[in-house]
Amino acid sequence: MKALIIERKITRFIAARVASRFGSGRGAGLGPLRLSTVEAPHIEREGWVGITPVLAGICGSDLATVDGHSSHYFENIVSFPFVPGHEVLGTLNEDTVSATGAALATGARVVIQPVLGCATRGLALCEACARDDVGRCQFLGSGHLQPGLQTGFCVDTGGGWSEGPLMAHTSQIFGVPDDLSDDDAVTIEPMACALHAALRCGVDETTTVAIIGAGTLGLGVIASLDFLAATGRSPRPAALIVGARYPVQRAMATQLGADEVVEPDQLSRAVRAATRSLVAGKPSGRSGQLTGGADVVVDCVGSAESLAEALRIVAPGGRVVVVGMPGKVTLDLASLWHREVSMVGAYAYGVEELPEGTVRTFDLAIEMVRHHGTGRLVSARYPIDRFEEALAHAGAAGRRGAVKIVFESGPRRAVAKRED
Repeated sequence: MKALIIERKITRFIAARVASRFGSGRGAGLGPLRLSTVEAPHIEREGWVGITPVLAGICGSDLATVDGHSSHYFENIVSFPFVPGHEVLGTLNEDTVSATGAALATGARVVIQPVLGCATRGLALCEACARDDVGRCQFLGSGHLQPGLQTGFCVDTGGGWSEGPLMAHTSQIFGVPDDLSDDDAVTIEPMACALHAALRCGVDETTTVAIIGAGTLGLGVIASLDFLAATGRSPRPAALIVGARYPVQRAMATQLGADEVVEPDQLSRAVRAATRSLVAGKPSGRSGQLTGGADVVVDCVGSAESLAEALRIVAPGGRVVVVGMPGKVTLDLASLWHREVSMVGAYAYGVEELPEGTVRTFDLAIEMVRHHGTGRLVSARYPIDRFEEALAHAGAAGRRGAVKIVFESGPRRAVAKRED
């Protein structure tokens, strides 16, 4: 089968890093990613089935890998050569059951919850996996699979950036409702990440929330906070202020529920006005530390600059939620210590504690995708043999008026009609 694979070749990672200085994704043809003909993965164990990809998203962590900027932290929980692609909509190659126990027939549309937890590895469930909180699994390098934190980073499973099948365990599989389009469905995985992050914010009706970055994850967090409030699962924050660089992001942020959307260099000023804060030691300026600030700052970028900005605009005793995948950064943490700020990560998904009880994040995400019609975030589709073009587009998505770029490996289902 034809697939894109990432090989562990240091010289190619270095070349990709150099090329990425001219734009994220620009080094796809020089770096560790290449198009190849490979054998389809096959796992002869109970509960594993083949899935043929239809759409597979390109996310920030994928771009970081292609650009050669991934953290060394991942070295022991990734196996090479792997087929990327963890945001996957596909069709089943055989009858099976879903993670919820529902029967699914051959050809059914499914999405995968890509974390390779204990159940996929044939291990006794760790404490996190026993409560379905797979994002906190302790054993991502053990069991009968090669190391891999997720499908799309593991040699044995394959990934969505391919024309042939990948392998998924029944504990990872969720059926796609008929009323969701393919574009809606491929956003379920990133929206699950965003929902998990939104619930990590811990908002109430007095909370001021600032969001740094309005790519797919930033827009997803905005949509999630709006959805949770609309369905009575969480209070609506007093103010939701977003820093968005590009016109398409600003327009979409407003549509999805933001109260105020500004350019990034105006975010500190907007938070200062909303919270009646001052700039400590300076009369004005983006770089100054606010005396007060937002109760919660959600960093959907993960760079040294965005994390520093988050610490400058968060209130004393406030919370910074890190959603964008950070790499190796140098960061002055004096204000975190002095102002007793909490910094928490929001990595993936599993289960969420809601007023109605414990709910799988993916089930909640399906509901949210339906509520907001997040398939509209999908801006362009490419076959895998145009991967250089696709990744360059993804790396410059906002500047080019786009949000989510995906690979397309099969016939696409038309957008489902909705009744307003």
